[in-house]
Amino acid sequence: MKKFFSLFALSFLLVWQAAAYDAIGHRIVADIAYGQLSKKARKQVDALLGTRGIVYYASWADDIKSDKQYSYSYQWHFQNLPDGMSAQDIAEMWENPKVDGEYLFYALDSLSNVLRNEPANADALKFIVHFVGDCMQPMHLGRAEDLGGNKIYLKWFGKSVKLHTLWDRYLIENRQYSYSEYSHYLCDKYENEPVQQMTLLEAVQKCYAVSQAIYDYQQKGDKNNYHYAYRFNQDLDWCLYAAGVQLGKLLNEIYR
Repeated sequence: MKKFFSLFALSFLLVWQAAAYDAIGHRIVADIAYGQLSKKARKQVDALLGTRGIVYYASWADDIKSDKQYSYSYQWHFQNLPDGMSAQDIAEMWENPKVDGEYLFYALDSLSNVLRNEPANADALKFIVHFVGDCMQPMHLGRAEDLGGNKIYLKWFGKSVKLHTLWDRYLIENRQYSYSEYSHYLCDKYENEPVQQMTLLEAVQKCYAVSQAIYDYQQKGDKNNYHYAYRFNQDLDWCLYAAGVQLGKLLNEIYR
């Protein structure tokens, strides 16, 4: 019995670790956003979720995927975009977020309106915290035919991983920062960059361009993992930071 319990505990730990890495990126985004909040917005957010609750609930929208009560939200996590879209194409979809169905753009638009009308709606707030991060994860704007890189496999330091998971987890893990170390690093790195002046749409358009670069690189077949990290670390950093800034701006606008 003792041996069984030990094996069970070990297997649980391994599963927990696998899930925890996905949460790091969302915590980075939420931590950056928390530092951007106005006094009024922070008071409202803390009242709903607890002090720094947007950080601790940042992966909530992923955690509830196994809860049938929230099964309606599964496709809210992604917006499949075909290759070759122009900035105008994306803008038209953004302005008509239900044109292809109820996906990520629709969810973010509708939930933002819900929170404006119901400022104490904790679920809407937690979804928004997560979905702004998803908007700025390039593979959540990927192709429908490969499920945003979930059907594409590559070797990552000897391990077979999905392209989507590489961007959800392993590139962030490769930096070897805690979420707070990473968020502080990004705030210092982009302190003088004009990211604040961008709209969320403009940030999403730039993130889509990153997704196109990822697919192009994948087609070249370069298997050097060190080069891959070198090539895309800057894009990863920018997407995480821009997501945090945009989340902070959106919450400040809702709770002004």
